[in-house]
Amino acid sequence: MITHRRRWIALICCIALAIPVTSYVRALLYPGQASFSVRTVEWIRDHGGGGIIDAIETWRYSHQQPPATGAPTDTTAPSTLPLPRAGRSGLRTGGAGLPAVRLLPGVTPLPREGSWSVARLSSTGVPLLWTSWFRVDPGHLPVSVAAALLPRDSYCLHLMPGTREPLVGMASRNGYSVPVRDRRALVATFNAGFKMRDSHGGWWTTESSAVPLVAGRASVVILRDGTARIGTWDQTVRMMPDVVAVRQNLDPVVVQGKVVPGLTVNANGRWGSVRSQFQYTWRSGLGTDAHGNLIYVAGSKLTLATLAAAMAQAGIVQGLELDIHPAMVSFDIEQPSGSGGVTGRRLLGSMSSPSDRYLVADQRDFFYVTSR
Repeated sequence: MITHRRRWIALICCIALAIPVTSYVRALLYPGQASFSVRTVEWIRDHGGGGIIDAIETWRYSHQQPPATGAPTDTTAPSTLPLPRAGRSGLRTGGAGLPAVRLLPGVTPLPREGSWSVARLSSTGVPLLWTSWFRVDPGHLPVSVAAALLPRDSYCLHLMPGTREPLVGMASRNGYSVPVRDRRALVATFNAGFKMRDSHGGWWTTESSAVPLVAGRASVVILRDGTARIGTWDQTVRMMPDVVAVRQNLDPVVVQGKVVPGLTVNANGRWGSVRSQFQYTWRSGLGTDAHGNLIYVAGSKLTLATLAAAMAQAGIVQGLELDIHPAMVSFDIEQPSGSGGVTGRRLLGSMSSPSDRYLVADQRDFFYVTSR
């Protein structure tokens, strides 16, 4: 009798274990690019362990405070491309084009710091992408960020779904990577925002209203001509006939050129989980400057406040935070070849994602940029 009961207990235990094991294996094998560690962490989050993961990440990254002095940890590579001849780019520093990067007061600038360099040219020699780097934290001088600027009249922004974001198994007629038809004109690819359940916002395209849009959330709004507007949904940006895509993520961090107050408090989790604002980690943000140029900013060892400050330093007047942490922050400068291939180059060499990340199916949604 006892042996029979033990067999039943063993069978029940095996069945109980088989369910989570099967689920975990499915997560590891689910289509779309993602590392083993990312798949494991997301599986734990999806099965009620989000609070545990948040606590571990906050403890880990909050205790990785960078040193106070020293050389910058990473900078953009020096440009080998020629400067455009007058009149070819329509941009000039401090004029009707490239914003003047505001450097830290009282800190001696380093060579190339705050200067814009051409990182990608069109076949006719017109700049399609400019980059710069600069330091952002007076208390931790090795901390630097990179900025990538897309001239207003030269780019077309696109929003693509991943195999798991914004919805698991969401159908996409264009797939989950940069469509082949757009690769000959590809300029850049970069990460989108938090996972939808953590973004407090929505995701919408003319193909799919995957997640309902939320009033008051920071929004990247893509228009039919490919340009982007950044703002607060139903306040400074809203649904119009020429809108083709909207990606929301948390609340704005830069409004009218100023850092939004309250970032260090993060009341009601407006910018992520409790105390996540203090994590020294990889962060990224996106915004527009006074002339409508699109600017992406990213760097390591940033808190939420230093990211927002960096965005304002780069000339952003309306901006939002995108994704955070090493495995998620990714910006690649793309160079198509005549044979139809594409070669990617990271904005910062210390970015850890594969340089072809969005050229193959990815689990997360993302943005890509083509030339006009």
